[in-house]
Amino acid sequence: MRTMSSLSQAKDMFKLQKQAKKIKKELKNIHVEAEAEGVEVVVNAEQEIISITISEDVSRERIPALLKDALNRAMKKAQIVAAEKMQAVMGQMGMGAPDAGMKGLGK
Repeated sequence: MRTMSSLSQAKDMFKLQKQAKKIKKELKNIHVEAEAEGVEVVVNAEQEIISITISEDVSRERIPALLKDALNRAMKKAQIVAAEKMQAVMGQMGMGAPDAGMKGLGK
């Protein structure tokens, strides 16, 4: 009986790995933008920077702070998109949301 359980777990793990690879590909194609006073950043949901555009009228001294702000916001958005995608897959596999047991702990 134990062998059947191990076999079932192995199948589930294989399914999960296959789904994770599929999601990883999807995340590369989802682009998220954030803008801060003339500095625009585009990242994908894998949290890779796709492009950075800085308007000509942005003062040189302000670029670092604006760039940091735009990048941080874009990365946070990308994390949310990725988490939502993973929760959907976990739900389809009957595993529930990864953080379901921790809701309300930080409040």
